[in-house]
Amino acid sequence: MIGWFAGLSFAAPLTLLALAALPAIWLLLRVTPPAPRHLVFPPLKLFAHLQPRRETPARTPWWLTALRLLLAACVILAVAGPVWNPRAGDDAAGQASAPLALVIDSGAASAHDWARRIDLASRLAQAAGRAGAPIALFATAEAPTPQAPETAAAISRRLGALAPQAFAPDRLAWRDHIRAWLQAHPGARVAWISDGVELAGKPASRQFASDLTDASGGRLIIYGDAPAAALALAGVVNGADGLEARIIRPAGAALGPAQGVARALDMRGLPLGEGAFSLASGEVETQARINLPIEMRNRAARIDIVGQQTAQAVTLLDRRNQRRRVGLVTGVTADLAQPLLSPTWYVDRALAPTAEIREPRMGASAAIGALIDEQASVIILADVGGLEPAMRQRLEAWVRAGGVLVRFAGPRLAAAAGPDGGSAAGDGAHDPRDRLLPVRLRGDGRSLGGALSWETPKTLAPFNREGPFAGIDAPAEITVRRQLLAEPDGDLPGRTWASLADGTPVVTARRDGEGLLVLFHVTADPSWSSLPMSGAFVQMLQRIVAMAPDTTTLERPAGENAGQNAGQNAEEAGEDAPALARPAALPPRRILDGFGLWRDPPATARGVAADFAGRASLAHPAGFYGPVAAGRAVNVLETGDALAAIDFSGFEARSLSARTARELRDPLLLLALGLFLADCLATLLLGGGLWRRRLGKTAALTALALAAGLWTAASPGPARAQGMLNTPQYQLPDSWRPPGQPPAPTPRARPPAPKPPSPPRTAVNGFTARDLDAAMETRLAYVITGDAQVDAVSRAGLIGLGEALAQRTSFEPAEPAGVNPSTDELAFYPVLYWPVVAGRPAPDAAALRKLDSYMKGGGLVIFDTRDAMTARPGVTTPEGAQLQRMLRTLDLPALEPAPQDHVLGKAFYLLDNFPGRYSRGQTWVEALPRRANGERVPARGGDGVTPVIITSNDWAAAWAVDASGLPMLPLTTDGHDSEERQRELALRVGVNVVIHALTGNYKADQVHLPALLRRLGQ
Repeated sequence: MIGWFAGLSFAAPLTLLALAALPAIWLLLRVTPPAPRHLVFPPLKLFAHLQPRRETPARTPWWLTALRLLLAACVILAVAGPVWNPRAGDDAAGQASAPLALVIDSGAASAHDWARRIDLASRLAQAAGRAGAPIALFATAEAPTPQAPETAAAISRRLGALAPQAFAPDRLAWRDHIRAWLQAHPGARVAWISDGVELAGKPASRQFASDLTDASGGRLIIYGDAPAAALALAGVVNGADGLEARIIRPAGAALGPAQGVARALDMRGLPLGEGAFSLASGEVETQARINLPIEMRNRAARIDIVGQQTAQAVTLLDRRNQRRRVGLVTGVTADLAQPLLSPTWYVDRALAPTAEIREPRMGASAAIGALIDEQASVIILADVGGLEPAMRQRLEAWVRAGGVLVRFAGPRLAAAAGPDGGSAAGDGAHDPRDRLLPVRLRGDGRSLGGALSWETPKTLAPFNREGPFAGIDAPAEITVRRQLLAEPDGDLPGRTWASLADGTPVVTARRDGEGLLVLFHVTADPSWSSLPMSGAFVQMLQRIVAMAPDTTTLERPAGENAGQNAGQNAEEAGEDAPALARPAALPPRRILDGFGLWRDPPATARGVAADFAGRASLAHPAGFYGPVAAGRAVNVLETGDALAAIDFSGFEARSLSARTARELRDPLLLLALGLFLADCLATLLLGGGLWRRRLGKTAALTALALAAGLWTAASPGPARAQGMLNTPQYQLPDSWRPPGQPPAPTPRARPPAPKPPSPPRTAVNGFTARDLDAAMETRLAYVITGDAQVDAVSRAGLIGLGEALAQRTSFEPAEPAGVNPSTDELAFYPVLYWPVVAGRPAPDAAALRKLDSYMKGGGLVIFDTRDAMTARPGVTTPEGAQLQRMLRTLDLPALEPAPQDHVLGKAFYLLDNFPGRYSRGQTWVEALPRRANGERVPARGGDGVTPVIITSNDWAAAWAVDASGLPMLPLTTDGHDSEERQRELALRVGVNVVIHALTGNYKADQVHLPALLRRLGQ
C-alpha cells in the first residue's frame, strides 16, 4: 500500500486539506430537522389506523451518504492535480527538470501505431512541462531546421498537427540540429520515439543513436517496439497470369504467423481483385497473387494490404507496370521456321517477362488483322515486305490511333524497298504506299563485301543522352555486318535513335498521329548483326514497348474508312516529328500521406524526372507525378527492398507501452460526474419524482444531458490523430479508406456567386463557387463580349429560351451564366452562345484551348455573326472576318449547311429552316460522313452532337424577353411569315438546339424513317 502511494504526487498538495471537511459534510448530510411539538387534536384519531403508502425515512440512507462523500472526495482530489508515476519519463539520472529533446520518427513505418506514439510524446512533454523544463520537438520526416525551446502547451499543439509522411525518415539529416540544441542546453536529455525499422543493409540508425548518446552525455532513452505486426509492399510484378505483390516484414523481430489480403484498385479507387497471402513464423517475405485478365491488370493503379493503415503497405503503379499486348508477325513460312532460327525468337525472349506475347500462325496480312482485333499495343514485323492494300490502310489507321509499329529489316523488306518498292518510289516516307516506314530506304543495303561495304564489321555508337535509349550501355562487342541504308535528308538526324560508329542510322523512328513507327535497319535474328544476342537489345525493346498505350486505351480503328481518312492528313498527323526527346520534370499530382490516404502535394514536394527510379523522400513523397497518361509513380519501397528491425542493444530502450507519468485529474473528474449522475437518479427515485408525469420530461432531459457530458468526457486522448485521418484533402472511395474511418463529407455547392463573371479562385480543388453552382444545376451560358448591349441581349435571349424550355419540355434550366472563355471552366454548360462582335480582340490561346477541349468533350458552341441583313455573296462582313480570325487556329470538323434530314431539325420540333431575328441567313453544322458509295450516314457513333453551329440570324434577339416576359426586340421578316410566327419558329429552333445538345441523336430514327418504312413494307 505504501509503495502504491509512493508513485502518486500532486501538483497542488495543499488542496488536500479540504479532505478534512469530509466529516463536516457527513454531519450535514446526517442532520435532521428539530422534533415537532405534540398537540392534542381529537379528529386525528380517525387516521390512527390508516396504513401509509410510502414511508419517508428520517435520515438519508447510508449508501447515498457514502456516494456523496465519495463525490466530494473525487472533486477535491481532482483539484489537487494528482499525477501517477511522475518520474517515469525522466532520463536515467532521474532529472525531471532537465531540458528535453523529443525526437519522433514521423515516416511511413510509424503510421500503424501513430496514436500510441503521439500519446507517449504528449505525456513526456507534459511531464517535462510540469517540471518547468524547456522542450524541443524534432520530427525526423520533416525538413531539417533549427529548433527553439518551447513550452509543453506549444509542443502539444505541434503534436496534434503532426502526421506521418509517405517516405522513410532521414534521421542523419537532423543530427547536427539536435547536437546544436543539446550544446545550447547543457544537461539536456533525449527521448527518441523510434519506428524500429530501417532498410536492410543500411544500418544508419545505430550510428544516429550513438551520436545522440555522445551529444547528450549518455542521457538517451529510446522508445520503440519490435515492428512484428507491420507489413509492407516492396514491388509488384505484372506477371503472365496476374499481379504478383511482394509482401515483406522486418527481419530480426520476433515474428509469429501472419496472414492477410492484398487488393488491386483502379485510378478511381474501385476494387479490381484481391489475393490472399500467409507468412509462417519467422518468415519475412511472401507473394500475394491477384489473378486478373490483362485488361484489368493494366487498369490497376494501386495495390495495398487490407487493414494496414500505412503508406509502406501501398504500391502505386504506372505505365512501367502495365503489361502491353505485343504481336509478332514474321514473313518466314511457318513450316520452315525453327525456334532458334526464327526472326521472332529473340524478340519473344526479350519481351516475354514484361509483355503478353501474341504470335498468330497465319499469313502476314491475316496475322496483322487478328492482332488489331485483339487490341495489341505493339505490332512487331520481322522481315515483312509487302502487304495487301486494304490491310496496309488498316495498319496505318491503327498506328495513327496510337499503336506502335516496330519493323525489322531482312531480305523481304530489302526487296520491297528496291526500285519497284514504295520506299524508292520518289518521296518514300510521304508516299501513301510506304507510310509504314519512318524514313526512305535505299534499294540496296550495305554489307561486308558488297557494293556499299566496309572492310570490318561496325560497332554501335553511344546512345544519345537525350534520346529514348539514354542510359543504355552500347557494348563494344555488338557488331553489324549488314544493314538497310536510309536516304539522307534534312529530317534524318532528328529521326535517328541509334547509329553506328560512322554515323549510319541503325534505328530510326518518327511519330505518326498518336502512334509511333520504329525501324531496326538490321534483322531480328543474328544473321545481320549480333545486336539481338545482347542485353542492350532487351532494354531497347522494353523502352519502345513502354511508349505504347495499354490495351484499355488503344481504340481499334474503324476499318477501311478509318485508314482512308487517316491517310488524307498524313503530314498534319505528325509525320515529320523528330525522334522522341526525354520529357521535362513531372510535377506532383496526387500524393500519399503516411496513412496511405491521398492529400494535396506539400510545399516541400518537387517534380521528378521522367525516368525517375528511386524511393520516396522529403522532396519526392510517395504518389503520382505528371499527367495521368504518362506519369510516374513513386513508392515508399522499391522492388527488392528488405526491412530489418533496429538493433538497440547497448542503449537504454523502453517499450511504447512503458510506464510514464499520467495525470489523474481527468479520470477523477469523470468519476465525479458519474457519481453526480447516480446521485441525481437516486434522489429522483427515493423522492418519487421519477414517476410523476410533470417531472418525467425533466428527469429524462437531465439524464440525457448528463449522459452526453459523460460521453464527451470519456472520449480517448488519441482522438486527435484519428481526427486527422477523417479530414483528407481528397474524398476517397470507401475501398481506399482504412477500417473504422467514416467517409469524408460530400462538399456542398456554394451559393451562386454575384454577377461578376469571374470570381476569384477558391480552395475547393481549384473550382470557383460559380463552377460548383453550375455543376449542381444545368444552365445555358453565353460569352461576355465586352459590348454591354450585346451581352444584355444574349442574357435576355437565354432567359427567354429557358422559359420556353421550362414550359414546353421537362428541362428547366437555371439562370443563364455569362462566361469568360479565358478564365472560366466551360465543361459545366451544355450550350455556349457566342455572339460575334466586329472589332473585338481575338480570343487568346488559353480561351482557344478551352474552347477546343469543350467541343471535343461534347459541348456545343453557337457562333452567331448577326449579319444576315448585311451579308452579300462574295463579300465578307466585319463580323464574318472576325469569326474567321477566331476559328483559324481551332481544330474544327468539316462544316456544311444544315441539311433537311439533320437531327437538329427533328430533336423536338420538325423544322425546315432555322430563323432568328432574321430568316435569310444560313446555318452551318458539322458535316455528316458519307459511305464509300456516297450515301449519307445520318447517325454516327457517339452521341452525334455537332460541336459547333454557325448562324447569322441573331437567335438571341428573337429569344430575348424583358422583365415582364414580353419580347424585347422586333424581328425582320421575309414576308412569308408574320413576326409572331417567326418568333415562334425561332423559339422552336432554340428548343431543338438545347434538346439536341442534351440528348444527342436519339431522334435519328426519324432520319431513317424512309428505310424503316421500306422494311416494314417488305
